[in-house]
Amino acid sequence: MSTTSRPAVTPEPGKLSAAAFERSRQRLGVPQPLRRSPHNLEVTRDGTRHFVFGYGDDNPLFHDPEYAKNTRWGTVIAPPGFHYTMGEDAAPAPDAETRSILKGDPFAGLGSYQAVMEFEWYRPLVLGDRCRLLLTQVGVKEKASRFGGRTAHVTNDFLYANGEGQVHAVRRGTWINAERGATKERSKTSAVAGPEPYTPEQLAEIDAAYETEVRRGGEPRLWEDVEVGEELQPRVKGPLTTTDVVVWHLGWGMQLTPPGAFRISYLTRRKAPALYPPNELNVPDTVQRLHWEPARARELGLVTSYDYGGMREIWMTHLLTDWMGDDAWLRNLRVEHRKFNYIGDTTWITGEVVDKRAEGHDRLVDIELRCTNQRGEVTTPGTATIMLPSRELGDVTLPTPPADSLEGLVEVELRRFSID
Repeated sequence: MSTTSRPAVTPEPGKLSAAAFERSRQRLGVPQPLRRSPHNLEVTRDGTRHFVFGYGDDNPLFHDPEYAKNTRWGTVIAPPGFHYTMGEDAAPAPDAETRSILKGDPFAGLGSYQAVMEFEWYRPLVLGDRCRLLLTQVGVKEKASRFGGRTAHVTNDFLYANGEGQVHAVRRGTWINAERGATKERSKTSAVAGPEPYTPEQLAEIDAAYETEVRRGGEPRLWEDVEVGEELQPRVKGPLTTTDVVVWHLGWGMQLTPPGAFRISYLTRRKAPALYPPNELNVPDTVQRLHWEPARARELGLVTSYDYGGMREIWMTHLLTDWMGDDAWLRNLRVEHRKFNYIGDTTWITGEVVDKRAEGHDRLVDIELRCTNQRGEVTTPGTATIMLPSRELGDVTLPTPPADSLEGLVEVELRRFSID
């Protein structure tokens, strides 16, 4: 990167200002060193099993070597989204200017909410694989929002390569940063009532859906047999409990804080005290506790605790991988998080085929997806593209990434956002 000096800009904490946007723009394309070690250093049976069980998926392709050895992959492969748990730092050691640019958060003190997440997969992670991650910001835009008034939309790229340096996947996330005062005022006028107690009939409907789940598995779903308008068998997740969030964390890890307990947590808090606001006993505790501590969520103007956007993203991959079978390939997924999914809510994940098409040798189907709660609200719509085997052309050929290195991907992404 250039070593040209830049004028210092100091954003006002908790406020959206021109200085904050300028500081954020200085980060575009700058590799960001990771704060800590990943949850999983390599793909293992235990790691993948804990991950898939954490979202209610018992597909043996992702954890049973005896089953997986007879598939086209020949071994256990990690499920889509498993790279959330992986990624050893691929950023070069920062020089003095880079450290200055990356110091602090330009939007510190603002409420930050995940809005969009996009995935592109190029090859599987298999047992024994390590994974490298290059993190960089590729976009920042100012937008008006009904929820938070004036907001900053920040897009970060998480670029993954396997242990051999081959590009594995791209995860592209956009977060909305809003002044907390505006967020709270909007919440006062737009907040929904908390989830109501469930009737025996409602719980029986959910259990019946669990009972009838069918997984395609080893029977290939051929492109020629798929019809536009075909509905995927729904998946249900809920009613969401705090226990579900805890079990999810066992497989997913802690994506922000804490990386461990007691002294390990203290060492992180010593470096970043803002990540540990005090609880009602004046004890510093992780900012993430709003996902399991209703009182903390209400302090921030929310009805109660809620899930992670990542949970719904992975729930969608569960629906897709069950439908498409072992021989297909999930090429991409894009989701938008529009409403909160509160503790006590039930989410129905549905989808239908909206297009089927040929691109050279590839045979593709496009899927529209949605997560809908028990109130009939669509909390997360999404789209996906799946590569299916063909009766005429045979097995799926894995897609070619747009660059053959993580550094090359950064350049591709910056060009993309400059055009947008």
